[in-house]
Amino acid sequence: MNRRSILTISAMTTLGLVVLATVSFAQQKSLKDQLVGSWTLVSTEITQTDGKKRQDLGANPRGILILDASGRYASVQGRPDRPKFKTSGNARLDTPAAEFGEAARGFAANFGTWSIDEANKTLIRRYEAALVPNTEGTETKVSVSLTGDDLKLTGTDRYGHRFEAVYRRAK
Repeated sequence: MNRRSILTISAMTTLGLVVLATVSFAQQKSLKDQLVGSWTLVSTEITQTDGKKRQDLGANPRGILILDASGRYASVQGRPDRPKFKTSGNARLDTPAAEFGEAARGFAANFGTWSIDEANKTLIRRYEAALVPNTEGTETKVSVSLTGDDLKLTGTDRYGHRFEAVYRRAK
């Protein structure tokens, strides 16, 4: 093989690699596009300021996070071992406040709008309605870590507690 042939093959190989890298980069989805869909809750953990850890929703919580492409979300989480109501009929309205309150302690729900800060890999949620009315109209920001079908959201609450929620893409 002469020198000219080697240079031509080398140049074509280099050009091919550049084209492949460009196509691969162009096909990579934004973080927002990767998050759109339904996610099932795997675990939650809170680390208090004194370093103690707790799982408010238990070791095997149930939950779902739905992030739609138009920027709307819904989140529902609950302990699987919450006590059943003792009343019958319309349990929500007929249950005594203390009993209902205890059941609500093991449950969290909210919905609103969401967006992504791509540069900081941050999920921003704006609460429109929530089980805890004090959070309505507020905004939360959490760090996003996405590995395959696993989504980890981490942040700090207003009391300085670090929280982490792990989700898996719903199939």
